[in-house]
Amino acid sequence: MSSEHYDLIIIGTGAGGGTLAYRMARSGKKILILERGPFLPREKDNWNTKVVFNSDRYHNSEVWYDRDGNELHPGMSYFVGGNTKVYGAALFRLREKDFEKYQHRDGISPEWPLKYRDFEPYYVQAEKLYQVHGKSGQDPTEPYRSEEFPYPAVSHESRIQEVSDALVIKGLHPYNTPVGIHLNEAQRYLSTCIRCNTCDGYPCLVQAKSDAEVSAVRPVMEQNNVTLVTEAKVLKLHTSPSGREVTGVEVEIQGDRKVFLATSLRLPVVQLIPPSCCYVLPMTPIRMDWAIVRVN
Repeated sequence: MSSEHYDLIIIGTGAGGGTLAYRMARSGKKILILERGPFLPREKDNWNTKVVFNSDRYHNSEVWYDRDGNELHPGMSYFVGGNTKVYGAALFRLREKDFEKYQHRDGISPEWPLKYRDFEPYYVQAEKLYQVHGKSGQDPTEPYRSEEFPYPAVSHESRIQEVSDALVIKGLHPYNTPVGIHLNEAQRYLSTCIRCNTCDGYPCLVQAKSDAEVSAVRPVMEQNNVTLVTEAKVLKLHTSPSGREVTGVEVEIQGDRKVFLATSLRLPVVQLIPPSCCYVLPMTPIRMDWAIVRVN
């Protein structure tokens, strides 16, 4: 079983892992990105409703079980970009109260140690990275924002505009959903997005959806300090004798097992970084991505 050494190992390329990879690539650290699946194939079936929703072409067929032993079919997508490859790209910010203790019918959502104000500057960065289109001041529930959306709101289809106008007349407050797409309505000939009718739930054949592959992984995957390994299934995390530190990742790649280690010149502290440390997560809690970092 061979082993290789890295400064930073990121497991998963979804909204958490992909964005973390983008942010850390500039550090110059030697980074390994592990993705269980391959690149999602670009093909005509990307826009085939029957294939997308009535087959496992773009979702795996694995079964999960709840605490009572009942089957769950989560429809996970193991591709570079994770579940963002088939999400609807609606990128809302959480509200201030979402970070506070909140009583739900089924229990209490505990208070976060960090508040919305701590995340707000990172929401700004994430919205720029994922090219979020929107307009502030429309939604009466929206939280404080230090900057306007980086891209203008997507215009409504004619029938939706009629509905919106009717709701305004009734004193309601409809608003444009904030969405992450590569759309240029002012200069349509320059727009990657063609405003097709196959977006939410579909892979984007023209790669105009702001998914984690297109927006975060691809821009950094060719850098000399970044290595992306696809079809790499993480089997276990290796720990120190105390069990308090993660020292490496054991991975299966094409039937072979390898161990990747996070290294440092000094005695290190190894940290598991959950998705909540990635600045895009509070907007898109889509997939569990992890990073193993060895820091001095």
